[in-house]
Amino acid sequence: MIRAAIIGLGTWGQNLVRSVHGRSSAISFVAGATRTPDKARDFAQAHGLRMLASYEDALRDPAIDAVVLATPHSLHTDQIVAAAQAGKHVFCEKPLGLDAASAERAARACAEHGVTLAVGYNWRHQPALREIRRLVEDGSLGRVLHLEGNFCGPSAYRFPKGHWRHDREEVPAGGMTGRGVHVIDAMLYLAGPIEQVTAQSFRLAQDFGVDDTTSMLLRFASGATGYLGTVIATAETWRLQVFGSKGWAEVGDVEHLHTWSLKTCFFDPEHVTVKQRPVVHTFADTSTERAELEDFAAHAAARRPLATPGGDAVHNVAVLEAILSSITRQAPVRVGSNGGNADA
Repeated sequence: MIRAAIIGLGTWGQNLVRSVHGRSSAISFVAGATRTPDKARDFAQAHGLRMLASYEDALRDPAIDAVVLATPHSLHTDQIVAAAQAGKHVFCEKPLGLDAASAERAARACAEHGVTLAVGYNWRHQPALREIRRLVEDGSLGRVLHLEGNFCGPSAYRFPKGHWRHDREEVPAGGMTGRGVHVIDAMLYLAGPIEQVTAQSFRLAQDFGVDDTTSMLLRFASGATGYLGTVIATAETWRLQVFGSKGWAEVGDVEHLHTWSLKTCFFDPEHVTVKQRPVVHTFADTSTERAELEDFAAHAAARRPLATPGGDAVHNVAVLEAILSSITRQAPVRVGSNGGNADA
């Protein structure tokens, strides 16, 4: 049993605690720390959390094996490095950082101190997404040609003026840091590294806060192309569709924190003019939050790495950095092999 402290007890931090409370033999939350302890006191008591005065107290506590970070994005790197130096395993909510050099520094600190680092990309634990990966790997879809995704909703309206989620330094490129990075991670999982991006981002719906309308064109190292849009001033929706040379696979709905169904469609090479009907596949219910935390716990217990220097979690931040550069330059930008970016 990995004994964890939750750092940040806002909506998502509480959701992570609930996902394993009384349900897991692999990980248990035993303590918590937050900037607003009065707001979380009742929740902590109901879930058996010792409230700590600070993050540093969690790092000093020998009864804590790991920290789970549900904190503002700009804090992640320094918090991860401090945890690694204290010998604590780290599960960090996405993104790993706001620039590639910081993300790489965090991953390297964990590698050097022999602790496990995980990043909260829970989509990878969706049975439907794993099935798409199987279809890619066994050749059923053929060569991956193109991927399309979006992840949208009314996030811009959820938080008042002055909230950190309206801070352009904390939440660059609008919905990318809260939503779009999930789609990027899924694309990396299915199609490999991204080498070039062309992006645009605007604030159209409100007169304050972050951008609400962001879109990107992507070029993968494999030669595949992609599109991603994230609008955070509209109704909830999300979708990811993978087009291969033999057919396509698609997931998408309104709610994403449940077990997805999968739609696939393949053409008949003997009758290419005959339009085929898609087939819908369903899967047993899965809590992806519990699955990601238990996977982290299993790796931590064995002291095996998850997120690594130069790995997908770091590359995802490099892609985000290139997106920001493309928005500023109004031009295509290559994702640098060293984690930075360069002009296309």
